[in-house]
Amino acid sequence: MKTMTSTRKVLEDLAAGIISIDDAEKELRAFAIGRIGDIGLIDVSRQERTGVPEVVFAETKTADNLVQILQLLIDNNGVALLTRMNQKKLGEIKKAYPSLTIESKGSEDHLTVLAHSKSWIEPQKRGKIAILTAGTSDVIYAREAEAIARLMGVEALTFYDVGVAGIHRLVDPIQKIVDEDVDAIVVFAGMEGALPTVVASLIDIPVIGVPVPTGYGHGGKGETALASMLQSCAPGLSVVNIGNGLGAGSVASLIARRAASKKE
Repeated sequence: MKTMTSTRKVLEDLAAGIISIDDAEKELRAFAIGRIGDIGLIDVSRQERTGVPEVVFAETKTADNLVQILQLLIDNNGVALLTRMNQKKLGEIKKAYPSLTIESKGSEDHLTVLAHSKSWIEPQKRGKIAILTAGTSDVIYAREAEAIARLMGVEALTFYDVGVAGIHRLVDPIQKIVDEDVDAIVVFAGMEGALPTVVASLIDIPVIGVPVPTGYGHGGKGETALASMLQSCAPGLSVVNIGNGLGAGSVASLIARRAASKKE
């Protein structure tokens, strides 16, 4: 499996006279998109352009589609992140690519999957975020934030099951976050969604709240948690949509990487 050259390498080769302008133009055009038959276009160079890599939402795709998409991403980037995967589709991918290293975390129907070639090298860590969940039911959503931080080269400290139902559990994580000089915090909470507000009221670090669809009866699919976070009286809190651990992790990681670049 080949890995696509970076845009920086193309420009360096052009400056050194190793390749012509025409060759450089062809290489750069190749970064834009990759076509998967008639099912879609994959943005294989998104990370170089935006800092956040292309991520595959597996829930609505067939196993055959995912096998094709994975091939393109591995060929070009050496690594692929797939979210909302179920165990059956994961089994098909493992069967199609026995040579890949495939890591999965989550529940049977809600897996976050990182697949990479043996030659893939993790990016050097720059910046640091913290990820907190109110309860253990929220962890499957937090796995997305963990995975995107890893792909973006950001260290993630994790603290799970530290919600307001036992608020004393929050003391040690907050102290650790301060001691570690974390750049941004992602907080997951279902039910009434109170934990992000509490965290934002205790610390001078950007907090991103993720409402989680866990709870009882009316509003128990994340609507109450979302409304609660949007109505928060803690001004240091921003909020993403229900269950969007990937989006929250991406924003937190961009903040952390930018903060790290300012320190260098």
